[in-house]
Amino acid sequence: MPVRVVVLMSAALIAFAANSILTRAAFTSTSIDPVSFTAIRIVSGAIMLWLIVRAQPTLPEGRGSWGSALALFVYAIGFSFAYLSLTAATGALLLFGAVQVTMISWYLATGARLTSRQWSGFALALAGLIWLLSPGLSAPPPIPAALMIAAGVAWGVYTLRANGSGDPTRVTASNFLLASLPALVLAMAFIPEAIVDVPGVLLAAASGALASGLGYAVWYAALKLIRTSTAAVAQLSVPVITAIAGAGLLSEPLTLRLVLAGLVVLGGIALVVVKPRS
Repeated sequence: MPVRVVVLMSAALIAFAANSILTRAAFTSTSIDPVSFTAIRIVSGAIMLWLIVRAQPTLPEGRGSWGSALALFVYAIGFSFAYLSLTAATGALLLFGAVQVTMISWYLATGARLTSRQWSGFALALAGLIWLLSPGLSAPPPIPAALMIAAGVAWGVYTLRANGSGDPTRVTASNFLLASLPALVLAMAFIPEAIVDVPGVLLAAASGALASGLGYAVWYAALKLIRTSTAAVAQLSVPVITAIAGAGLLSEPLTLRLVLAGLVVLGGIALVVVKPRS
């Protein structure tokens, strides 16, 4: 694989993992509230993507939609509220698992057929998520876990709606711009309860501009140079990167239950998305 492709793909995957780290750091080390964080994140992402699009006037056409923008907003607000309580690793695993299960379920509902190997993987991924969420000493708190799963479902819907709708960078820029409206309206409604400090604003802006806006643009650039199967395998590393970064940067514990459930979920998803060689 060419060095340029490896660099692009690695940068994008690290950016995706950084979203969880930056968000969790904001709620453990600053006073910012999740509504303000979400608004700053989406607006910052919209600005960064607008700058990227303006810098590349030769990009093909692409336009967002209100349906996709609302799915993006639901993902972002659920993501923020969930990380008030979840560790970075647990949140990333729940998000990633929910996204993949949502997309696979949609493909099945629209007539797609799975092989016995893929069905086994789908069942394994579901079992891993159920095990992680089942009551017990190491289970994540139920309401934040439900919020992260809802965020994952929303992101799965966003991804499905984006297929075939034009240049992905332009489409994402447009959707971020549209999603800024409900994010700002909600932030204005919660002004009496808002808590904003400089470190929190900086982390939210970094999450939006760098980990989201720039991260998606780099990922789309990498997708043009690699096969879909390679991209699917690469995405399996995001919860792993997040877990390592969470333990190293945020001093978060890695429980045996999380590690084992994570292996089950990611292994199951790999069975579904990775095609065996002929």
